[in-house]
Amino acid sequence: MSDDKSLLSRRNALKCMAYGGAGTLFVLSAGVFTPIDLAMAGTDKQGAAGLGKPLFVQISDTHIGFNKDANPDVNRTLTQTIDLVNGMAEQPALIIHTGDITHLSKPAEFDLAQQLLSRLRTTEIHTVPGEHDTADATVTEYFNRFGQASGNRGYYSFDHAGVHFIALINVLQFKPGGLGTLGVDQLAWVEADLKGRSASTPIVVFAHMPLWTIYEPWGWGTGDAELLMDRLRRFGSVTVLNGHIHQIVQKVEGSVTFHTARSTAYPQPMAGVGAGTGPLKVPADQLSAMLGVTSVSEVRHSRSLILNDTTIARS
Repeated sequence: MSDDKSLLSRRNALKCMAYGGAGTLFVLSAGVFTPIDLAMAGTDKQGAAGLGKPLFVQISDTHIGFNKDANPDVNRTLTQTIDLVNGMAEQPALIIHTGDITHLSKPAEFDLAQQLLSRLRTTEIHTVPGEHDTADATVTEYFNRFGQASGNRGYYSFDHAGVHFIALINVLQFKPGGLGTLGVDQLAWVEADLKGRSASTPIVVFAHMPLWTIYEPWGWGTGDAELLMDRLRRFGSVTVLNGHIHQIVQKVEGSVTFHTARSTAYPQPMAGVGAGTGPLKVPADQLSAMLGVTSVSEVRHSRSLILNDTTIARS
């Protein structure tokens, strides 16, 4: 581990965010992203009054087909996650899956994943692929099942409840340890998609690999993401959601909030800790506290969003 004090401080901060097992309520208002302990939020009448109807739930990195020591039964933990979502007092209108639906892009893995996800009470599911979903030789298994929305390009947009959603793909040029890539064509499409939209429109962007550089030596970022941010900064509320790193890390830059999700399959090491990326084996009784989902609600009487991270240990 490095002796650099700033890096050590950064790692400690990342540790706090990555392994918060009790769940945290993230309130975004006027560009300020404030974490509130869920237990406090539940007893704070003023805080509770600000909560709106669930807008969507983010699920990520289900890795159907994985069966190693870090979690030999990813089907069970995804099922627990689905039960958690189905048990919400108010059902979200949408489910967003931010990639690595499968572990090896095998047809049987996709078939099983679709079968399990079909149990969700919310039937509108939007996906983007992870690098594990595009590992087949022809890169067709994901698109055969989920490509219609994007015309098999992997990127598309839609509107719901006054929020504009942008789904992006940054894994097609993936190399282990390398950063994600959006590419010239996709960036031009984003610019055209946003043209003429009011700056007051809430924007949600989702992709698999982080759209900000969390830790470059491990490829935890997207090389041309800054060009995307140039197109988003004029908007008053932008929420950027990613998966890939299997833990919660967040930051705010102006009106843009960046947030990565837990996996439902297994945790990964904190940035820069250990030999590198990969499944992190933890004691069995700790695993469920490191897996979970993010639900997103819109604040009443506002155009800001609330992110609520919940582990399956709470189900």
